Amino acid sequence: MKIGELAAESYGLSDGGANSAPQTKSAFWSSGHTPTLIAAFLYFDLAFMVWVLLGPLAPEIAKTLHLTPAEKGLMVATPTLAGAILRVVNGLLVDRIGPKRSGAISQLIVIAGLLFAWIMGVNSFGGTLALGVILGFAGASFAIALPLASRWYPPEHQGKAMGLAGMGNSGTVLAALFAPTLAKLFGWNAVLGLACIPLTIVFVLYMIMAKDAPNAPAPKRLIDYFEPLKQADAWWFMAFYSVTFGGFVGLAASLTIYFTDRFGLTTITAGYCTAACVFAGSLVRPMGGGLADAIGGVKTLSAVFVVAALALAGVSGAPTVSSALGLFVVAMLALGAGNGAVFQLVPQRFGKEIGIMTGLVGMAGGVGGFYLASSLGFSKQLTGTYQTGFLVFAALALTALAGLTLVKGKWRTRWEAAANGVRI
Repeated sequence: MKIGELAAESYGLSDGGANSAPQTKSAFWSSGHTPTLIAAFLYFDLAFMVWVLLGPLAPEIAKTLHLTPAEKGLMVATPTLAGAILRVVNGLLVDRIGPKRSGAISQLIVIAGLLFAWIMGVNSFGGTLALGVILGFAGASFAIALPLASRWYPPEHQGKAMGLAGMGNSGTVLAALFAPTLAKLFGWNAVLGLACIPLTIVFVLYMIMAKDAPNAPAPKRLIDYFEPLKQADAWWFMAFYSVTFGGFVGLAASLTIYFTDRFGLTTITAGYCTAACVFAGSLVRPMGGGLADAIGGVKTLSAVFVVAALALAGVSGAPTVSSALGLFVVAMLALGAGNGAVFQLVPQRFGKEIGIMTGLVGMAGGVGGFYLASSLGFSKQLTGTYQTGFLVFAALALTALAGLTLVKGKWRTRWEAAANGVRI
């Protein structure tokens, strides 16, 4: 049975119409392609590991290159911005040449870039920015891994599929756990070369396991890919994801710097604290998608924005390591769930444009992460503390909540997904 027929049957929209007996929704694991889902997760996981690699290494790099707080913030934010821009490019490639080939190209670029940086060395602030641009290709994996997995699954399982593939966010945990220790043992430049080992292994597994779904949309004119931007809903999704994912990746890139500067922790201890926070946000992404499937993405996102705003506002004045760590974990739990919730909603509204919408929404998330990471650095340099940076981002979360409250009524009355019984 084709995916489209499966979706129609699950909503009672098959040829039998209103007189047909209710159909049971297909089991998740039998409704798609498990090897591709696993390959998408592994690719996403290792790509995210190297995307934020400069964050855990930042204290050591800053000592070697004598960087200011603002330069440190900009250094760790550059891969995020580059990844944001490249996500649009990858979204276009996914719809034109398919997600598997797009992912293969991106992985080869990252591996080659890291090898070059390891062999030649990174000896200046400008060199760190150039490396950050290359690492942006890893961050852009988001626009490939999610449609690679998503296209195999029917609408009622989109939240789970996108959540499991998106759980590759957990790669940021690996960077925080191992990069500082490896840097102490071998030097931070050697970590760039060592990262190529797992990346190469995953590339081989990806080429063996991943398979493009048979229901891929036909290629369109270049200008057609930006048609979603004529819809206000696309801009709302981009705004919401700039807060949820922007907060997640911005914190993942910045927390090692924060813990070393604010509380004087060693880079290894700061890495462990960062890993705990990032693990929390990664773990709940599929749970956020599943929760959105169950109660609706709007309700889930509303709670996310409130909790994230309160936690980040609390962090701005946290007096101890334990209080800051606890609040960061709460914030990351909320933001991680929000990431899954946004991508439960996107396929319901833009199912036919999921490739480019993944790129556009992902780009907005990267821009949000760039803003948070760089603003924390500038806040530290200009005011001597990180307080202003956290408070402004908390205010942005509340602004997103106000916007969601404004549009949710229109979504529930207009969307075809809502008419077919899918919770939004």
